[in-house]
Amino acid sequence: MKKPLPIGIDNFEKIRKDGYYYVDKTMLIKELLELRGEVNLFTRPRRFGKTLNLSMLRYFFEDTGDAEKNERNKGLFQGLKIMEQGKEFEKDMGGYPVINLTLKSARQQFYV
Repeated sequence: MKKPLPIGIDNFEKIRKDGYYYVDKTMLIKELLELRGEVNLFTRPRRFGKTLNLSMLRYFFEDTGDAEKNERNKGLFQGLKIMEQGKEFEKDMGGYPVINLTLKSARQQFYV
C-alpha cells in the first residue's frame, strides 16, 4: 500500500501519526547537537521543508511539562535514524522548553 504524500502538511506529529510518506531528516538533530552552534540559521528555498524541520525539532527537544505527552513525542521518532545514533542523543530528547513562533500565517495588507 502506498503512503499518501504530505502535501501542505508541515506538522511532524501529523505526518508520523497519520502514516504519510516522510523523508527522514532527523540527522539534522545529530548535526545540531554535535556542532552546538550558538545560533543556527536554516535557509532553504520556499517549499523545501523549513517549517516541517522546525516542527520535528520541537517534538524532539520540547519538554511539554507532561510526562505522558513527552513519551508520545518520543514515540514519533521510533524507526527513524536519530534513534540509531546512541543514548547521547536521546538524553536531550524532551529536555528543553521550546518557544515556537511562526510568521507563516501573518497577513499584511500592502498599499501601493
